[in-house]
Amino acid sequence: MLSSRILIIEDDVFLGQKVSQLLESKGFKTEVCHDGEQGLLAALKSSFDLILLDIMLPNMNGLNILSLLRKERQTPVMMLTALGAEEDRIKGLSIGADDYLAKPFNFTEMLLRVDALLRRTLQTQETQKTLNLKDDSLVLSRLEKNIYYDKQLIDLSPTQFRLLWLLVENQSNTLNKSFLSQMALGKPHNQYDRSLDMHISRIRKKLIAAGMPSEYLITVHGKGYCYR
Repeated sequence: MLSSRILIIEDDVFLGQKVSQLLESKGFKTEVCHDGEQGLLAALKSSFDLILLDIMLPNMNGLNILSLLRKERQTPVMMLTALGAEEDRIKGLSIGADDYLAKPFNFTEMLLRVDALLRRTLQTQETQKTLNLKDDSLVLSRLEKNIYYDKQLIDLSPTQFRLLWLLVENQSNTLNKSFLSQMALGKPHNQYDRSLDMHISRIRKKLIAAGMPSEYLITVHGKGYCYR
């Protein structure tokens, strides 16, 4: 992981350089872009292990970059948002962000989050033995990141795909929020952070809309979530 390549898309030149220097002092390789369009081109042209993506950028904001990026790449993305910008965080998570960090942030926390995201990605790559899961009319393809219910393609974000995979893989077992948050969102569970619940709610709505019975994906109050 210490040779992992990280793209930093941040218009604050001082902050971008500081983050780059800190990561490189820990053994990472970094590239910094201060412009939205240049950042998107860099993310599509080269292969990175992680992208740190600011939302407020010149020429193209971070949310537009993420939306376009997700059509081509599933590179892990950590959004950098303004403190209190809950709407931006929710939007980012809904279109495929893997984590977020509110400015001004603690650099130790940033390093821990970067490490967690990279470890999770490495673990996923090393343990991808099962490429497909099937239950009744539900089919999940890990290789293509596709989900079908009754032959209908279900559009889920990468984070939502990971959540559903975990739940289906552990069918009939209740998975607690701490486990799901760490494994799918790459961060410890916080009782005041509703992002996990939001993702589950979106998954449930999309599956029900495709015809899945509502009781297939249930909330176990005080514990977590369970598939079937």
